[in-house]
Amino acid sequence: MSQASETATLGGGCFWCLEAVYLGVDGVNAVESGYAGGQVDQPTYEQVCDGDTGHAEVVKVDFDPSKISYREILDIFFAIHDPTQLNRQGNDVGTQYRSVIFTHSDAQHDVAEQAIQEIAAEGIYDGKIVTQVLPLDGNYFPAEAYHQNYFAQHPDQGYCAFVVAPKVAKFRQKFAHRIKAG
Repeated sequence: MSQASETATLGGGCFWCLEAVYLGVDGVNAVESGYAGGQVDQPTYEQVCDGDTGHAEVVKVDFDPSKISYREILDIFFAIHDPTQLNRQGNDVGTQYRSVIFTHSDAQHDVAEQAIQEIAAEGIYDGKIVTQVLPLDGNYFPAEAYHQNYFAQHPDQGYCAFVVAPKVAKFRQKFAHRIKAG
């Protein structure tokens, strides 16, 4: 990680999708899948999947703000998931799949709220944007090691091929100028 680093923590459905996209973004230094926003310390994947911990599947994105802004990180976030689906993304249903931005500062909170207002005003989505904007407050736990870099390790697995790959392709098409070189 470079000296200049900021962190965004985002939930928009399955963390494998978000992680696969952000790993390919120029200016992103590191991405880690994890759980945030719940009431259980060190939750397991199974506990989170049961939907009783209050955690969302999230990615922690460490990025260089001199190369990509927090707003651009959010623009990508809103392009690769549906922020109008309450507690779900497609066939993934439950509060763990909610659309949520966990902020690390008041400035991030303000940028996130402004982004939501602008996207809502543009009328891109038919439904109301339900994305929550909440302070992270240290409530983040890394996911198990086998979830990290999941798409790259399992591109032919069914979920990866039919759900993750199209989101990566959508990012590559819409944000070609943001694809990491090499």
